[in-house]
Amino acid sequence: MQRASVYLETPVISYLTAKPSNDLLKAARHAATIDWWENSRHKFDLYVSALVVDETSDGDPHAASRRLSEIQGIAVLDIPARVAEIADALLAVKALPTTAREDALHIGVAADQGLDYLLTWNFKHINNAEKKARIREVLEDFSHACPIICSPEALGAIS
Repeated sequence: MQRASVYLETPVISYLTAKPSNDLLKAARHAATIDWWENSRHKFDLYVSALVVDETSDGDPHAASRRLSEIQGIAVLDIPARVAEIADALLAVKALPTTAREDALHIGVAADQGLDYLLTWNFKHINNAEKKARIREVLEDFSHACPIICSPEALGAIS
């Protein structure tokens, strides 16, 4: 039986390597990410994109080094022109705001590659209940299935 595939979006890696926080929401996300990473990730084929690599490289060099070390060995997907077309379509129909092009690219890569899950903590643009239907419609226009968009906590609960 083939394992399900998971696209890791940048906030997952950020929470995985973050320092503990006094903010309850951040602390809960940090704990859920670590739990998923330690107990569930081995059940899936993991992928990131070149965009995730770029985003995890940004910021404080020490923190970036920790983030990059966690994704070392995970398959890195390119972002072909057809993914940019998907992203443009998502933005054009306002499935995501025009300021969220990178988020649209993450969705496009996961869908274009036929991945089963898109794992994210981005509830503003990607894992947003009000946006998921429109995202799915756009992906279907490109003859792509929409990956299941969820948080590590949700995927850990169903895996």
